[in-house]
Amino acid sequence: MKFNFINSIIGLMYPTVCAACGTPLFRWEKLVCTRCRSLLPKTGYELNEDNPLARLFYGKVRLKAVTSCFFFSKEGKVQHLIHELKYKGNAEAGVFLGQELGKSIKEAPLFQGLDFLIPVPLHPKREKERGYNQSMMIAQGVFDVTGIPIGEGFLVRSVNTSTQTHKGKEERWLNVKDIFELRKAAQLEGKYVLLIDDVLTTGATLEACALRLSVVQGITIGCATAACAGR
Repeated sequence: MKFNFINSIIGLMYPTVCAACGTPLFRWEKLVCTRCRSLLPKTGYELNEDNPLARLFYGKVRLKAVTSCFFFSKEGKVQHLIHELKYKGNAEAGVFLGQELGKSIKEAPLFQGLDFLIPVPLHPKREKERGYNQSMMIAQGVFDVTGIPIGEGFLVRSVNTSTQTHKGKEERWLNVKDIFELRKAAQLEGKYVLLIDDVLTTGATLEACALRLSVVQGITIGCATAACAGR
């Protein structure tokens, strides 16, 4: 009883706030308030094979399906969640985004029969600095909803490149085209795998990962991110 009283006082002094809008959460709300949950802008791309994201990869690498759960806009609620995840140490924001992504693909025909989720890897140095790989947190959320196993160690980031933020399309590709290594390829033969990342902008990072995976015999590759740029 004393412990609960102390927690209540702390809650009044330092209320838990919504990671998307910053307003205090009610006791029954967790991480994101009810209002924001209803307003997050969903893409619906999981149901459309020929969506604008899929077209980014045409003629570059063969993908079965490409989707993002939410639209990302400057100063929007989704941007706040991504910033919480990437820059403020809020790993739970990634799990939440992954759970929402998982809900969107769970019954979608294009994403049936998946064998592995493969989070885009961070360089070990960057992961140590951040404390976790944001794509792994999103993959964890997808797993929570779908039960699709996370395939760790298949892709390794061998070069610690600079951030993709503020780079143009060509610069993004040059920054990532040769930085991933494929491991345990035999275990992926004939499998359907889903690459997982936080935000899809030009698609350069996912393209580089998919090209590495595409040398595996009989592999089928899809891509899914928590968010994508613009509407």
